[in-house]
Amino acid sequence: MSLADITRRLRAAEAAAGRAPGAVTLIAVSKVQPPDRVEAVLAEGHRIFGENRVQEAQGRWPDFQARYSGIELHLVGPLQTNKARPAVEMFRAIHSLDRPKLAKTLARLAQDRGESPELFIQVNTGAEPQKAGCLPDDADAFVAETRALDLPLAGLMCIPPVDEDPAPHFRLLARIAERNGLAGLSMGMSDDFETAVALGATHVRVGSAIFGARPG
Repeated sequence: MSLADITRRLRAAEAAAGRAPGAVTLIAVSKVQPPDRVEAVLAEGHRIFGENRVQEAQGRWPDFQARYSGIELHLVGPLQTNKARPAVEMFRAIHSLDRPKLAKTLARLAQDRGESPELFIQVNTGAEPQKAGCLPDDADAFVAETRALDLPLAGLMCIPPVDEDPAPHFRLLARIAERNGLAGLSMGMSDDFETAVALGATHVRVGSAIFGARPG
């Protein structure tokens, strides 16, 4: 695959779902990809990238940002509270808000800085014990708690279990978002982004289908 292939498939999925071209934001997930692959995608004109770890992003992106304008970074992996300050300074959006302690830390940083990245609450739709995210039954209360902290809550994010049909998980996320008046749905990855688009995704996170298999 390539960026051009994925973009064509994304536009086709939008059209099939009756959605406007460009309605869905494509986040190219560059985590652990070699710099030459990332630069190739930058050279094609793409500017929205996702990273899993703050430290990796700090080592990779300042050089690219010095050479390419308009880069927008999204944190799509778990965020440790002690990495919150560099995260809010580097990322346009954080897709992995998953617990009250982190929300309070982000709120304090937002007060200090006078601004905050857009935030997506991660919902563990499969209730997987090894996976980050609040449980679906706790999502409404966590949305309310986050809003009470005056944080810019854009929407919800999920990562369905790898061995299950993703569609029910996407539908569940969309229902939680709708009843809480949230427009953003960060859902869908390389293997299932077209299904996610059909079910209302506003952001899809595609890595290996753009860059190729991750090394090692």
